[in-house]
Amino acid sequence: MMNYTFAFGIALSALLICVVNIVYTIIQKRTDKTQNKLFLTIYIFLAINAGDDIVTALFGANPFLAQKAPYVMYASSYIYFATHTLLCPLFFYYVSNISFASTRVSNLKMILISMPMVITELMSLTNPLTHIVWYYEDYVYHRGKGMTLIYVAALVYYVMAIVVLVNSWRVISEKRKNALVFFVVMVAAGVTLQMIRYSLRFEILSEVLGLLGAMMAVENEDERLYPGTSFYNRAALNLDIEGCMKHNRKFSLLLIRVNNHDIVNRLVGSGEINAIIDMISDYIKSVVKRYYVYVADRSTIVITLYDEMSDKADTIAENVLKRFDDAWEYKDFSVLLNATVMVADIPSQIKNTSELFYMLDGKTAVSKEKRVLRDDDLGFIMRKQTVEEALSRGFSENSYEVYYQPTYNLDGTLHGAEALIRIHDKELGNLYPDEFIPIAEQSGLIDDIDNFVLEEVCQFIKSGIPHKYGMSGINVNLSVVHCMRPGFVEEINGIADKYGIRKRMINFEVTESVAASDYEIFSNVIFRLKKEGFMFSMDDYGTGYSNVNSIFTLDFDVIKIDKSILWGAETNELGMTILENTIRMIQQMKRKILVEGVETQEQIKLLEKLKVDYLQGFYFSKPIPKKEFLKLISMEKVKTIT
Repeated sequence: MMNYTFAFGIALSALLICVVNIVYTIIQKRTDKTQNKLFLTIYIFLAINAGDDIVTALFGANPFLAQKAPYVMYASSYIYFATHTLLCPLFFYYVSNISFASTRVSNLKMILISMPMVITELMSLTNPLTHIVWYYEDYVYHRGKGMTLIYVAALVYYVMAIVVLVNSWRVISEKRKNALVFFVVMVAAGVTLQMIRYSLRFEILSEVLGLLGAMMAVENEDERLYPGTSFYNRAALNLDIEGCMKHNRKFSLLLIRVNNHDIVNRLVGSGEINAIIDMISDYIKSVVKRYYVYVADRSTIVITLYDEMSDKADTIAENVLKRFDDAWEYKDFSVLLNATVMVADIPSQIKNTSELFYMLDGKTAVSKEKRVLRDDDLGFIMRKQTVEEALSRGFSENSYEVYYQPTYNLDGTLHGAEALIRIHDKELGNLYPDEFIPIAEQSGLIDDIDNFVLEEVCQFIKSGIPHKYGMSGINVNLSVVHCMRPGFVEEINGIADKYGIRKRMINFEVTESVAASDYEIFSNVIFRLKKEGFMFSMDDYGTGYSNVNSIFTLDFDVIKIDKSILWGAETNELGMTILENTIRMIQQMKRKILVEGVETQEQIKLLEKLKVDYLQGFYFSKPIPKKEFLKLISMEKVKTIT
């Protein structure tokens, strides 16, 4: 016999959870996407079902109510089955939507998939005439012959949802996987318990609790949002694009890159980290819905264009650029943003996420004549593939070679050298670090390249030649990506120990470009290697990659001032002021200074006056192969300062 008090408590609990979560979802304004609408609909139907279960419990506990108001009981059952029959189909569509599986379904296939739902829903709606699903006899509820079919149809959609989930497993985040599995298990448990013992009436509560887990992990998109915006972040872009590619969805990408972001950031202040995104966000939302927009970094936005919007990609791109011809307002500033727009079709032009992120991160030529890049203009993506192939075969074909560029003391004596990697590929010819290092970092080959250079340098030091010619050390460039790998310090120590060299002879150059969350790890790597005896230099100071804070917080021995600072000092008074103050500041921090880009006698005299420590540049020598470098230092074919 059914315990109606227990059933009433279960139904009331389910109803309260539904109402709270429906209100919360609406307050949070998570109702704009199709998945949000499906989720909210499921919750509303469950709330209705919980209300129906409350009516059933009240009427069951008080038989005289059924006799006095039978139509309330009939209406409650009618509404229950009219809505409950749709729950499993809606869950299937929900899973398909968040995994992008629904995008590849043809119209015919969609009709076939929907047929069980349509048939069972018609059975529920026409039940007052047919009594095929349920009926009352002497005010007692009975299941009809059609009830089995409704359960079978629900099971079909349930299984199909699981199949979609399994097929899309790789492109769903871990958090979403756990939430969806939790929902599947909760529903299975609730339905099984109620089939075994109908009086438990546990099915609705189990579905509500399962959906609560989905709300916390799937509908809560905090981890997908770029901080301080309503747009998605880079990780969400990666997952969503992989999901579309997994299910063969064709669409277009529109990439907007602000080229003068450094100038804008200096204008509005370094504290305004989202200044550019804030400036253009309202306009972007007027072009597409916010959930089609991703922030790749502070100056790059990606827009996904699906279906008919994809056909209008070129028109949208042109309209976006027209808007960038006008100034943007930000607080008390009026700012002109110089933008480049790239349009690419997936999968015809971009075949995987690796190519996508190369397009996002790779350098593109800025042209006033051509500001919308597409088709042949995106040849650099194909170039990336060929370069990656060259990197892979480089070790087996001995394509890598270490060049050396000498560095000098201020008095003209040899100080050391910088080791620079080059590739001589049989197909592509000579390749240079500006092009292949970003590709190597993305492909994972950077570790092998860094280690190759370090091995070559260690062998050179082991030969005794650097010591013979009075070299204080050799600078070796390290990728920050490599530095962040687990076991990096042990790996570097192992290579140096293998050759038994003085570790002080190696000066690692790094460009500080790590995220704030990784800063502590990076700092610890420098600390541990310096403790072993290695030296460290900050490279490219003054380019925007390295900053004053890094000099304070990271224990660098040498600061390398970028050539742009030196060359700027020759063009105007402001440039000279920047150079003088930069050198003075670094000297006060008790760091050694090396200036890059020295090309003239006048520059040397200026730097001699400013009392820097070391010089490097084409005035002395360009980077040259090892044999030429040995000839250079041995024959003393070096320009003297005096």
